[in-house]
Amino acid sequence: MFDKYLIDAASLRNTGPADAPTGFAFEAKLGYYRGLGLSMIEKLDVSIDGEPLAREAVRFDEGGGRTGGTLTLDEMELAYDRRWPFGTPATILVDHPGGFPAGEHELTLLQQLRVSYLPFPSINTDRKTVSI
Repeated sequence: MFDKYLIDAASLRNTGPADAPTGFAFEAKLGYYRGLGLSMIEKLDVSIDGEPLAREAVRFDEGGGRTGGTLTLDEMELAYDRRWPFGTPATILVDHPGGFPAGEHELTLLQQLRVSYLPFPSINTDRKTVSI
């Protein structure tokens, strides 16, 4: 529904020391027209140039550090008291030695959401060509 708005390409940045990045981060929005509890987000898959990154490397912060901290995707499954409001950017953090690769690359984010009144998962995907 809102797939083309998931990734904020201008927010892409490396994380960790400037001379030896340990990963990267970017802002993303929810691809569903209502907010959802974090436990209802079944997948947040991140890929670079079609190569999926490990689930264990992806972390999530829906409030810029203001809401209880960063969660792993496994921890999100039990985050019944936290929400991702529609239209609010969240930070997707990825452990990736060396940070985001130099040059232009295709960054993909897939969100699989469990919506209570839908008999199927809501799957939203955004692909953007980005560089740092």
